[in-house]
Amino acid sequence: MTDTSTPIPTSSAEPAGSDSLRALYADWTEIITTTPDLTTRLFRSVFDEWHQATREPEDVTYAEETIGGVPGIWTLPLGADRTRVLLYTHGGGFAVGSASSHRKLAGHVAKALGVTAFVLDYRRAPEHPHPAQVEDGVAAFLALVERGIRPEDITTIGDSAGGNLAIAVPLALRDQGQALPGRVIAFSPWLDMENTGESLVSNAATDALVTVPLLESMIAGVLAEGRIHPRTPLANPLHADLTGLPPLYLNAGDAETLRDDAVRFAAVAEAAGADVTLSVVDDMQHVFPFMAGVAPEADDEIAAIAAWYRRRNS
Repeated sequence: MTDTSTPIPTSSAEPAGSDSLRALYADWTEIITTTPDLTTRLFRSVFDEWHQATREPEDVTYAEETIGGVPGIWTLPLGADRTRVLLYTHGGGFAVGSASSHRKLAGHVAKALGVTAFVLDYRRAPEHPHPAQVEDGVAAFLALVERGIRPEDITTIGDSAGGNLAIAVPLALRDQGQALPGRVIAFSPWLDMENTGESLVSNAATDALVTVPLLESMIAGVLAEGRIHPRTPLANPLHADLTGLPPLYLNAGDAETLRDDAVRFAAVAEAAGADVTLSVVDDMQHVFPFMAGVAPEADDEIAAIAAWYRRRNS
C-alpha cells in the first residue's frame, strides 16, 4: 500500500503544479495547428483529456443518469447535502468537452461546497447550434425542481462556454416566468460572440490555448454559420437584459485572452443591480480551477468560492 503522506516524485520532464495546465494547453495547440484535417471526433477526443489537469477528488463517487432528457454524471461527495445541487455545464466552445472531461473538477467544487453536482452532456455544436445547449440546461433545471429540489438550492455553474450557459440558463428561465437558481458561478466565461475583448490581443502571447481563430471556428458552429446573430442575448449575455440575476461569482486568469469577458460582464451585471464577485488571478490560464488538487491557485480559488457560497446560504 502506498504511503500517501510521502510525496511521490515526479519526472523532471513532467510539468508540476501551476505549470501543468499551460503545458496541457500547449500540447493541444500543437496538435490543432499541425493537423489541418482534424475531424470533429478527434477534436473532441483531444479535449476529453481536460481531466488530466485535475487530481481525482477523494471521497467522491459518480453516477450516470438522464435528467430532463439530458444525460450526465452526478458527482456525490461523501456526506454531501443532497438537497443542494450544482448544475454544471462544461466548457469547450459548445462543441467539445463532456461530462467525463469535467467530472473531477465538478467533484472538487461540490466537495468544497458540501453539495452534489450534476454535469450535463448537453447537445453540442455544430450538429446542434444555439439555443440547443440553453434548452438542455433549462430542461435539466426544471426536472430537478420537479424532483423536489428547491430552485434557490440549485446553482448554475460552468466554465468557458459552459460559463456562458451558467448565465444564459437563468436568463432563459426568467424569460419563461420560471423560478431562478439561487446562485451562478462562472469560470473564465466565454460570452462575447463578436470577439471584441481587448485581452484577446493583449494576452495573445500569454494564453496557451485560446486564440481568435479557434474562437471563430467555435462561433461558426454554435451560431449556425452566421444564421444566428452574434448579439443574440442568450448566446451573448453581454447584450442581455440582466435584471433579476441571482448572485454571481465570476473568475478568470489574468494571462488568458478571455479575461475581459469576465471583467466586462461583471461591470454590466453590477450596473443592472446584480450582486457580483469577480476574481482575476495573476498568471493563470483559461479555467485555471482545472488544476484542483494540483496547484495552490486552483485550490485557493475553490476555497474562496466555498466561502462565498456559504455566505449566500446564511
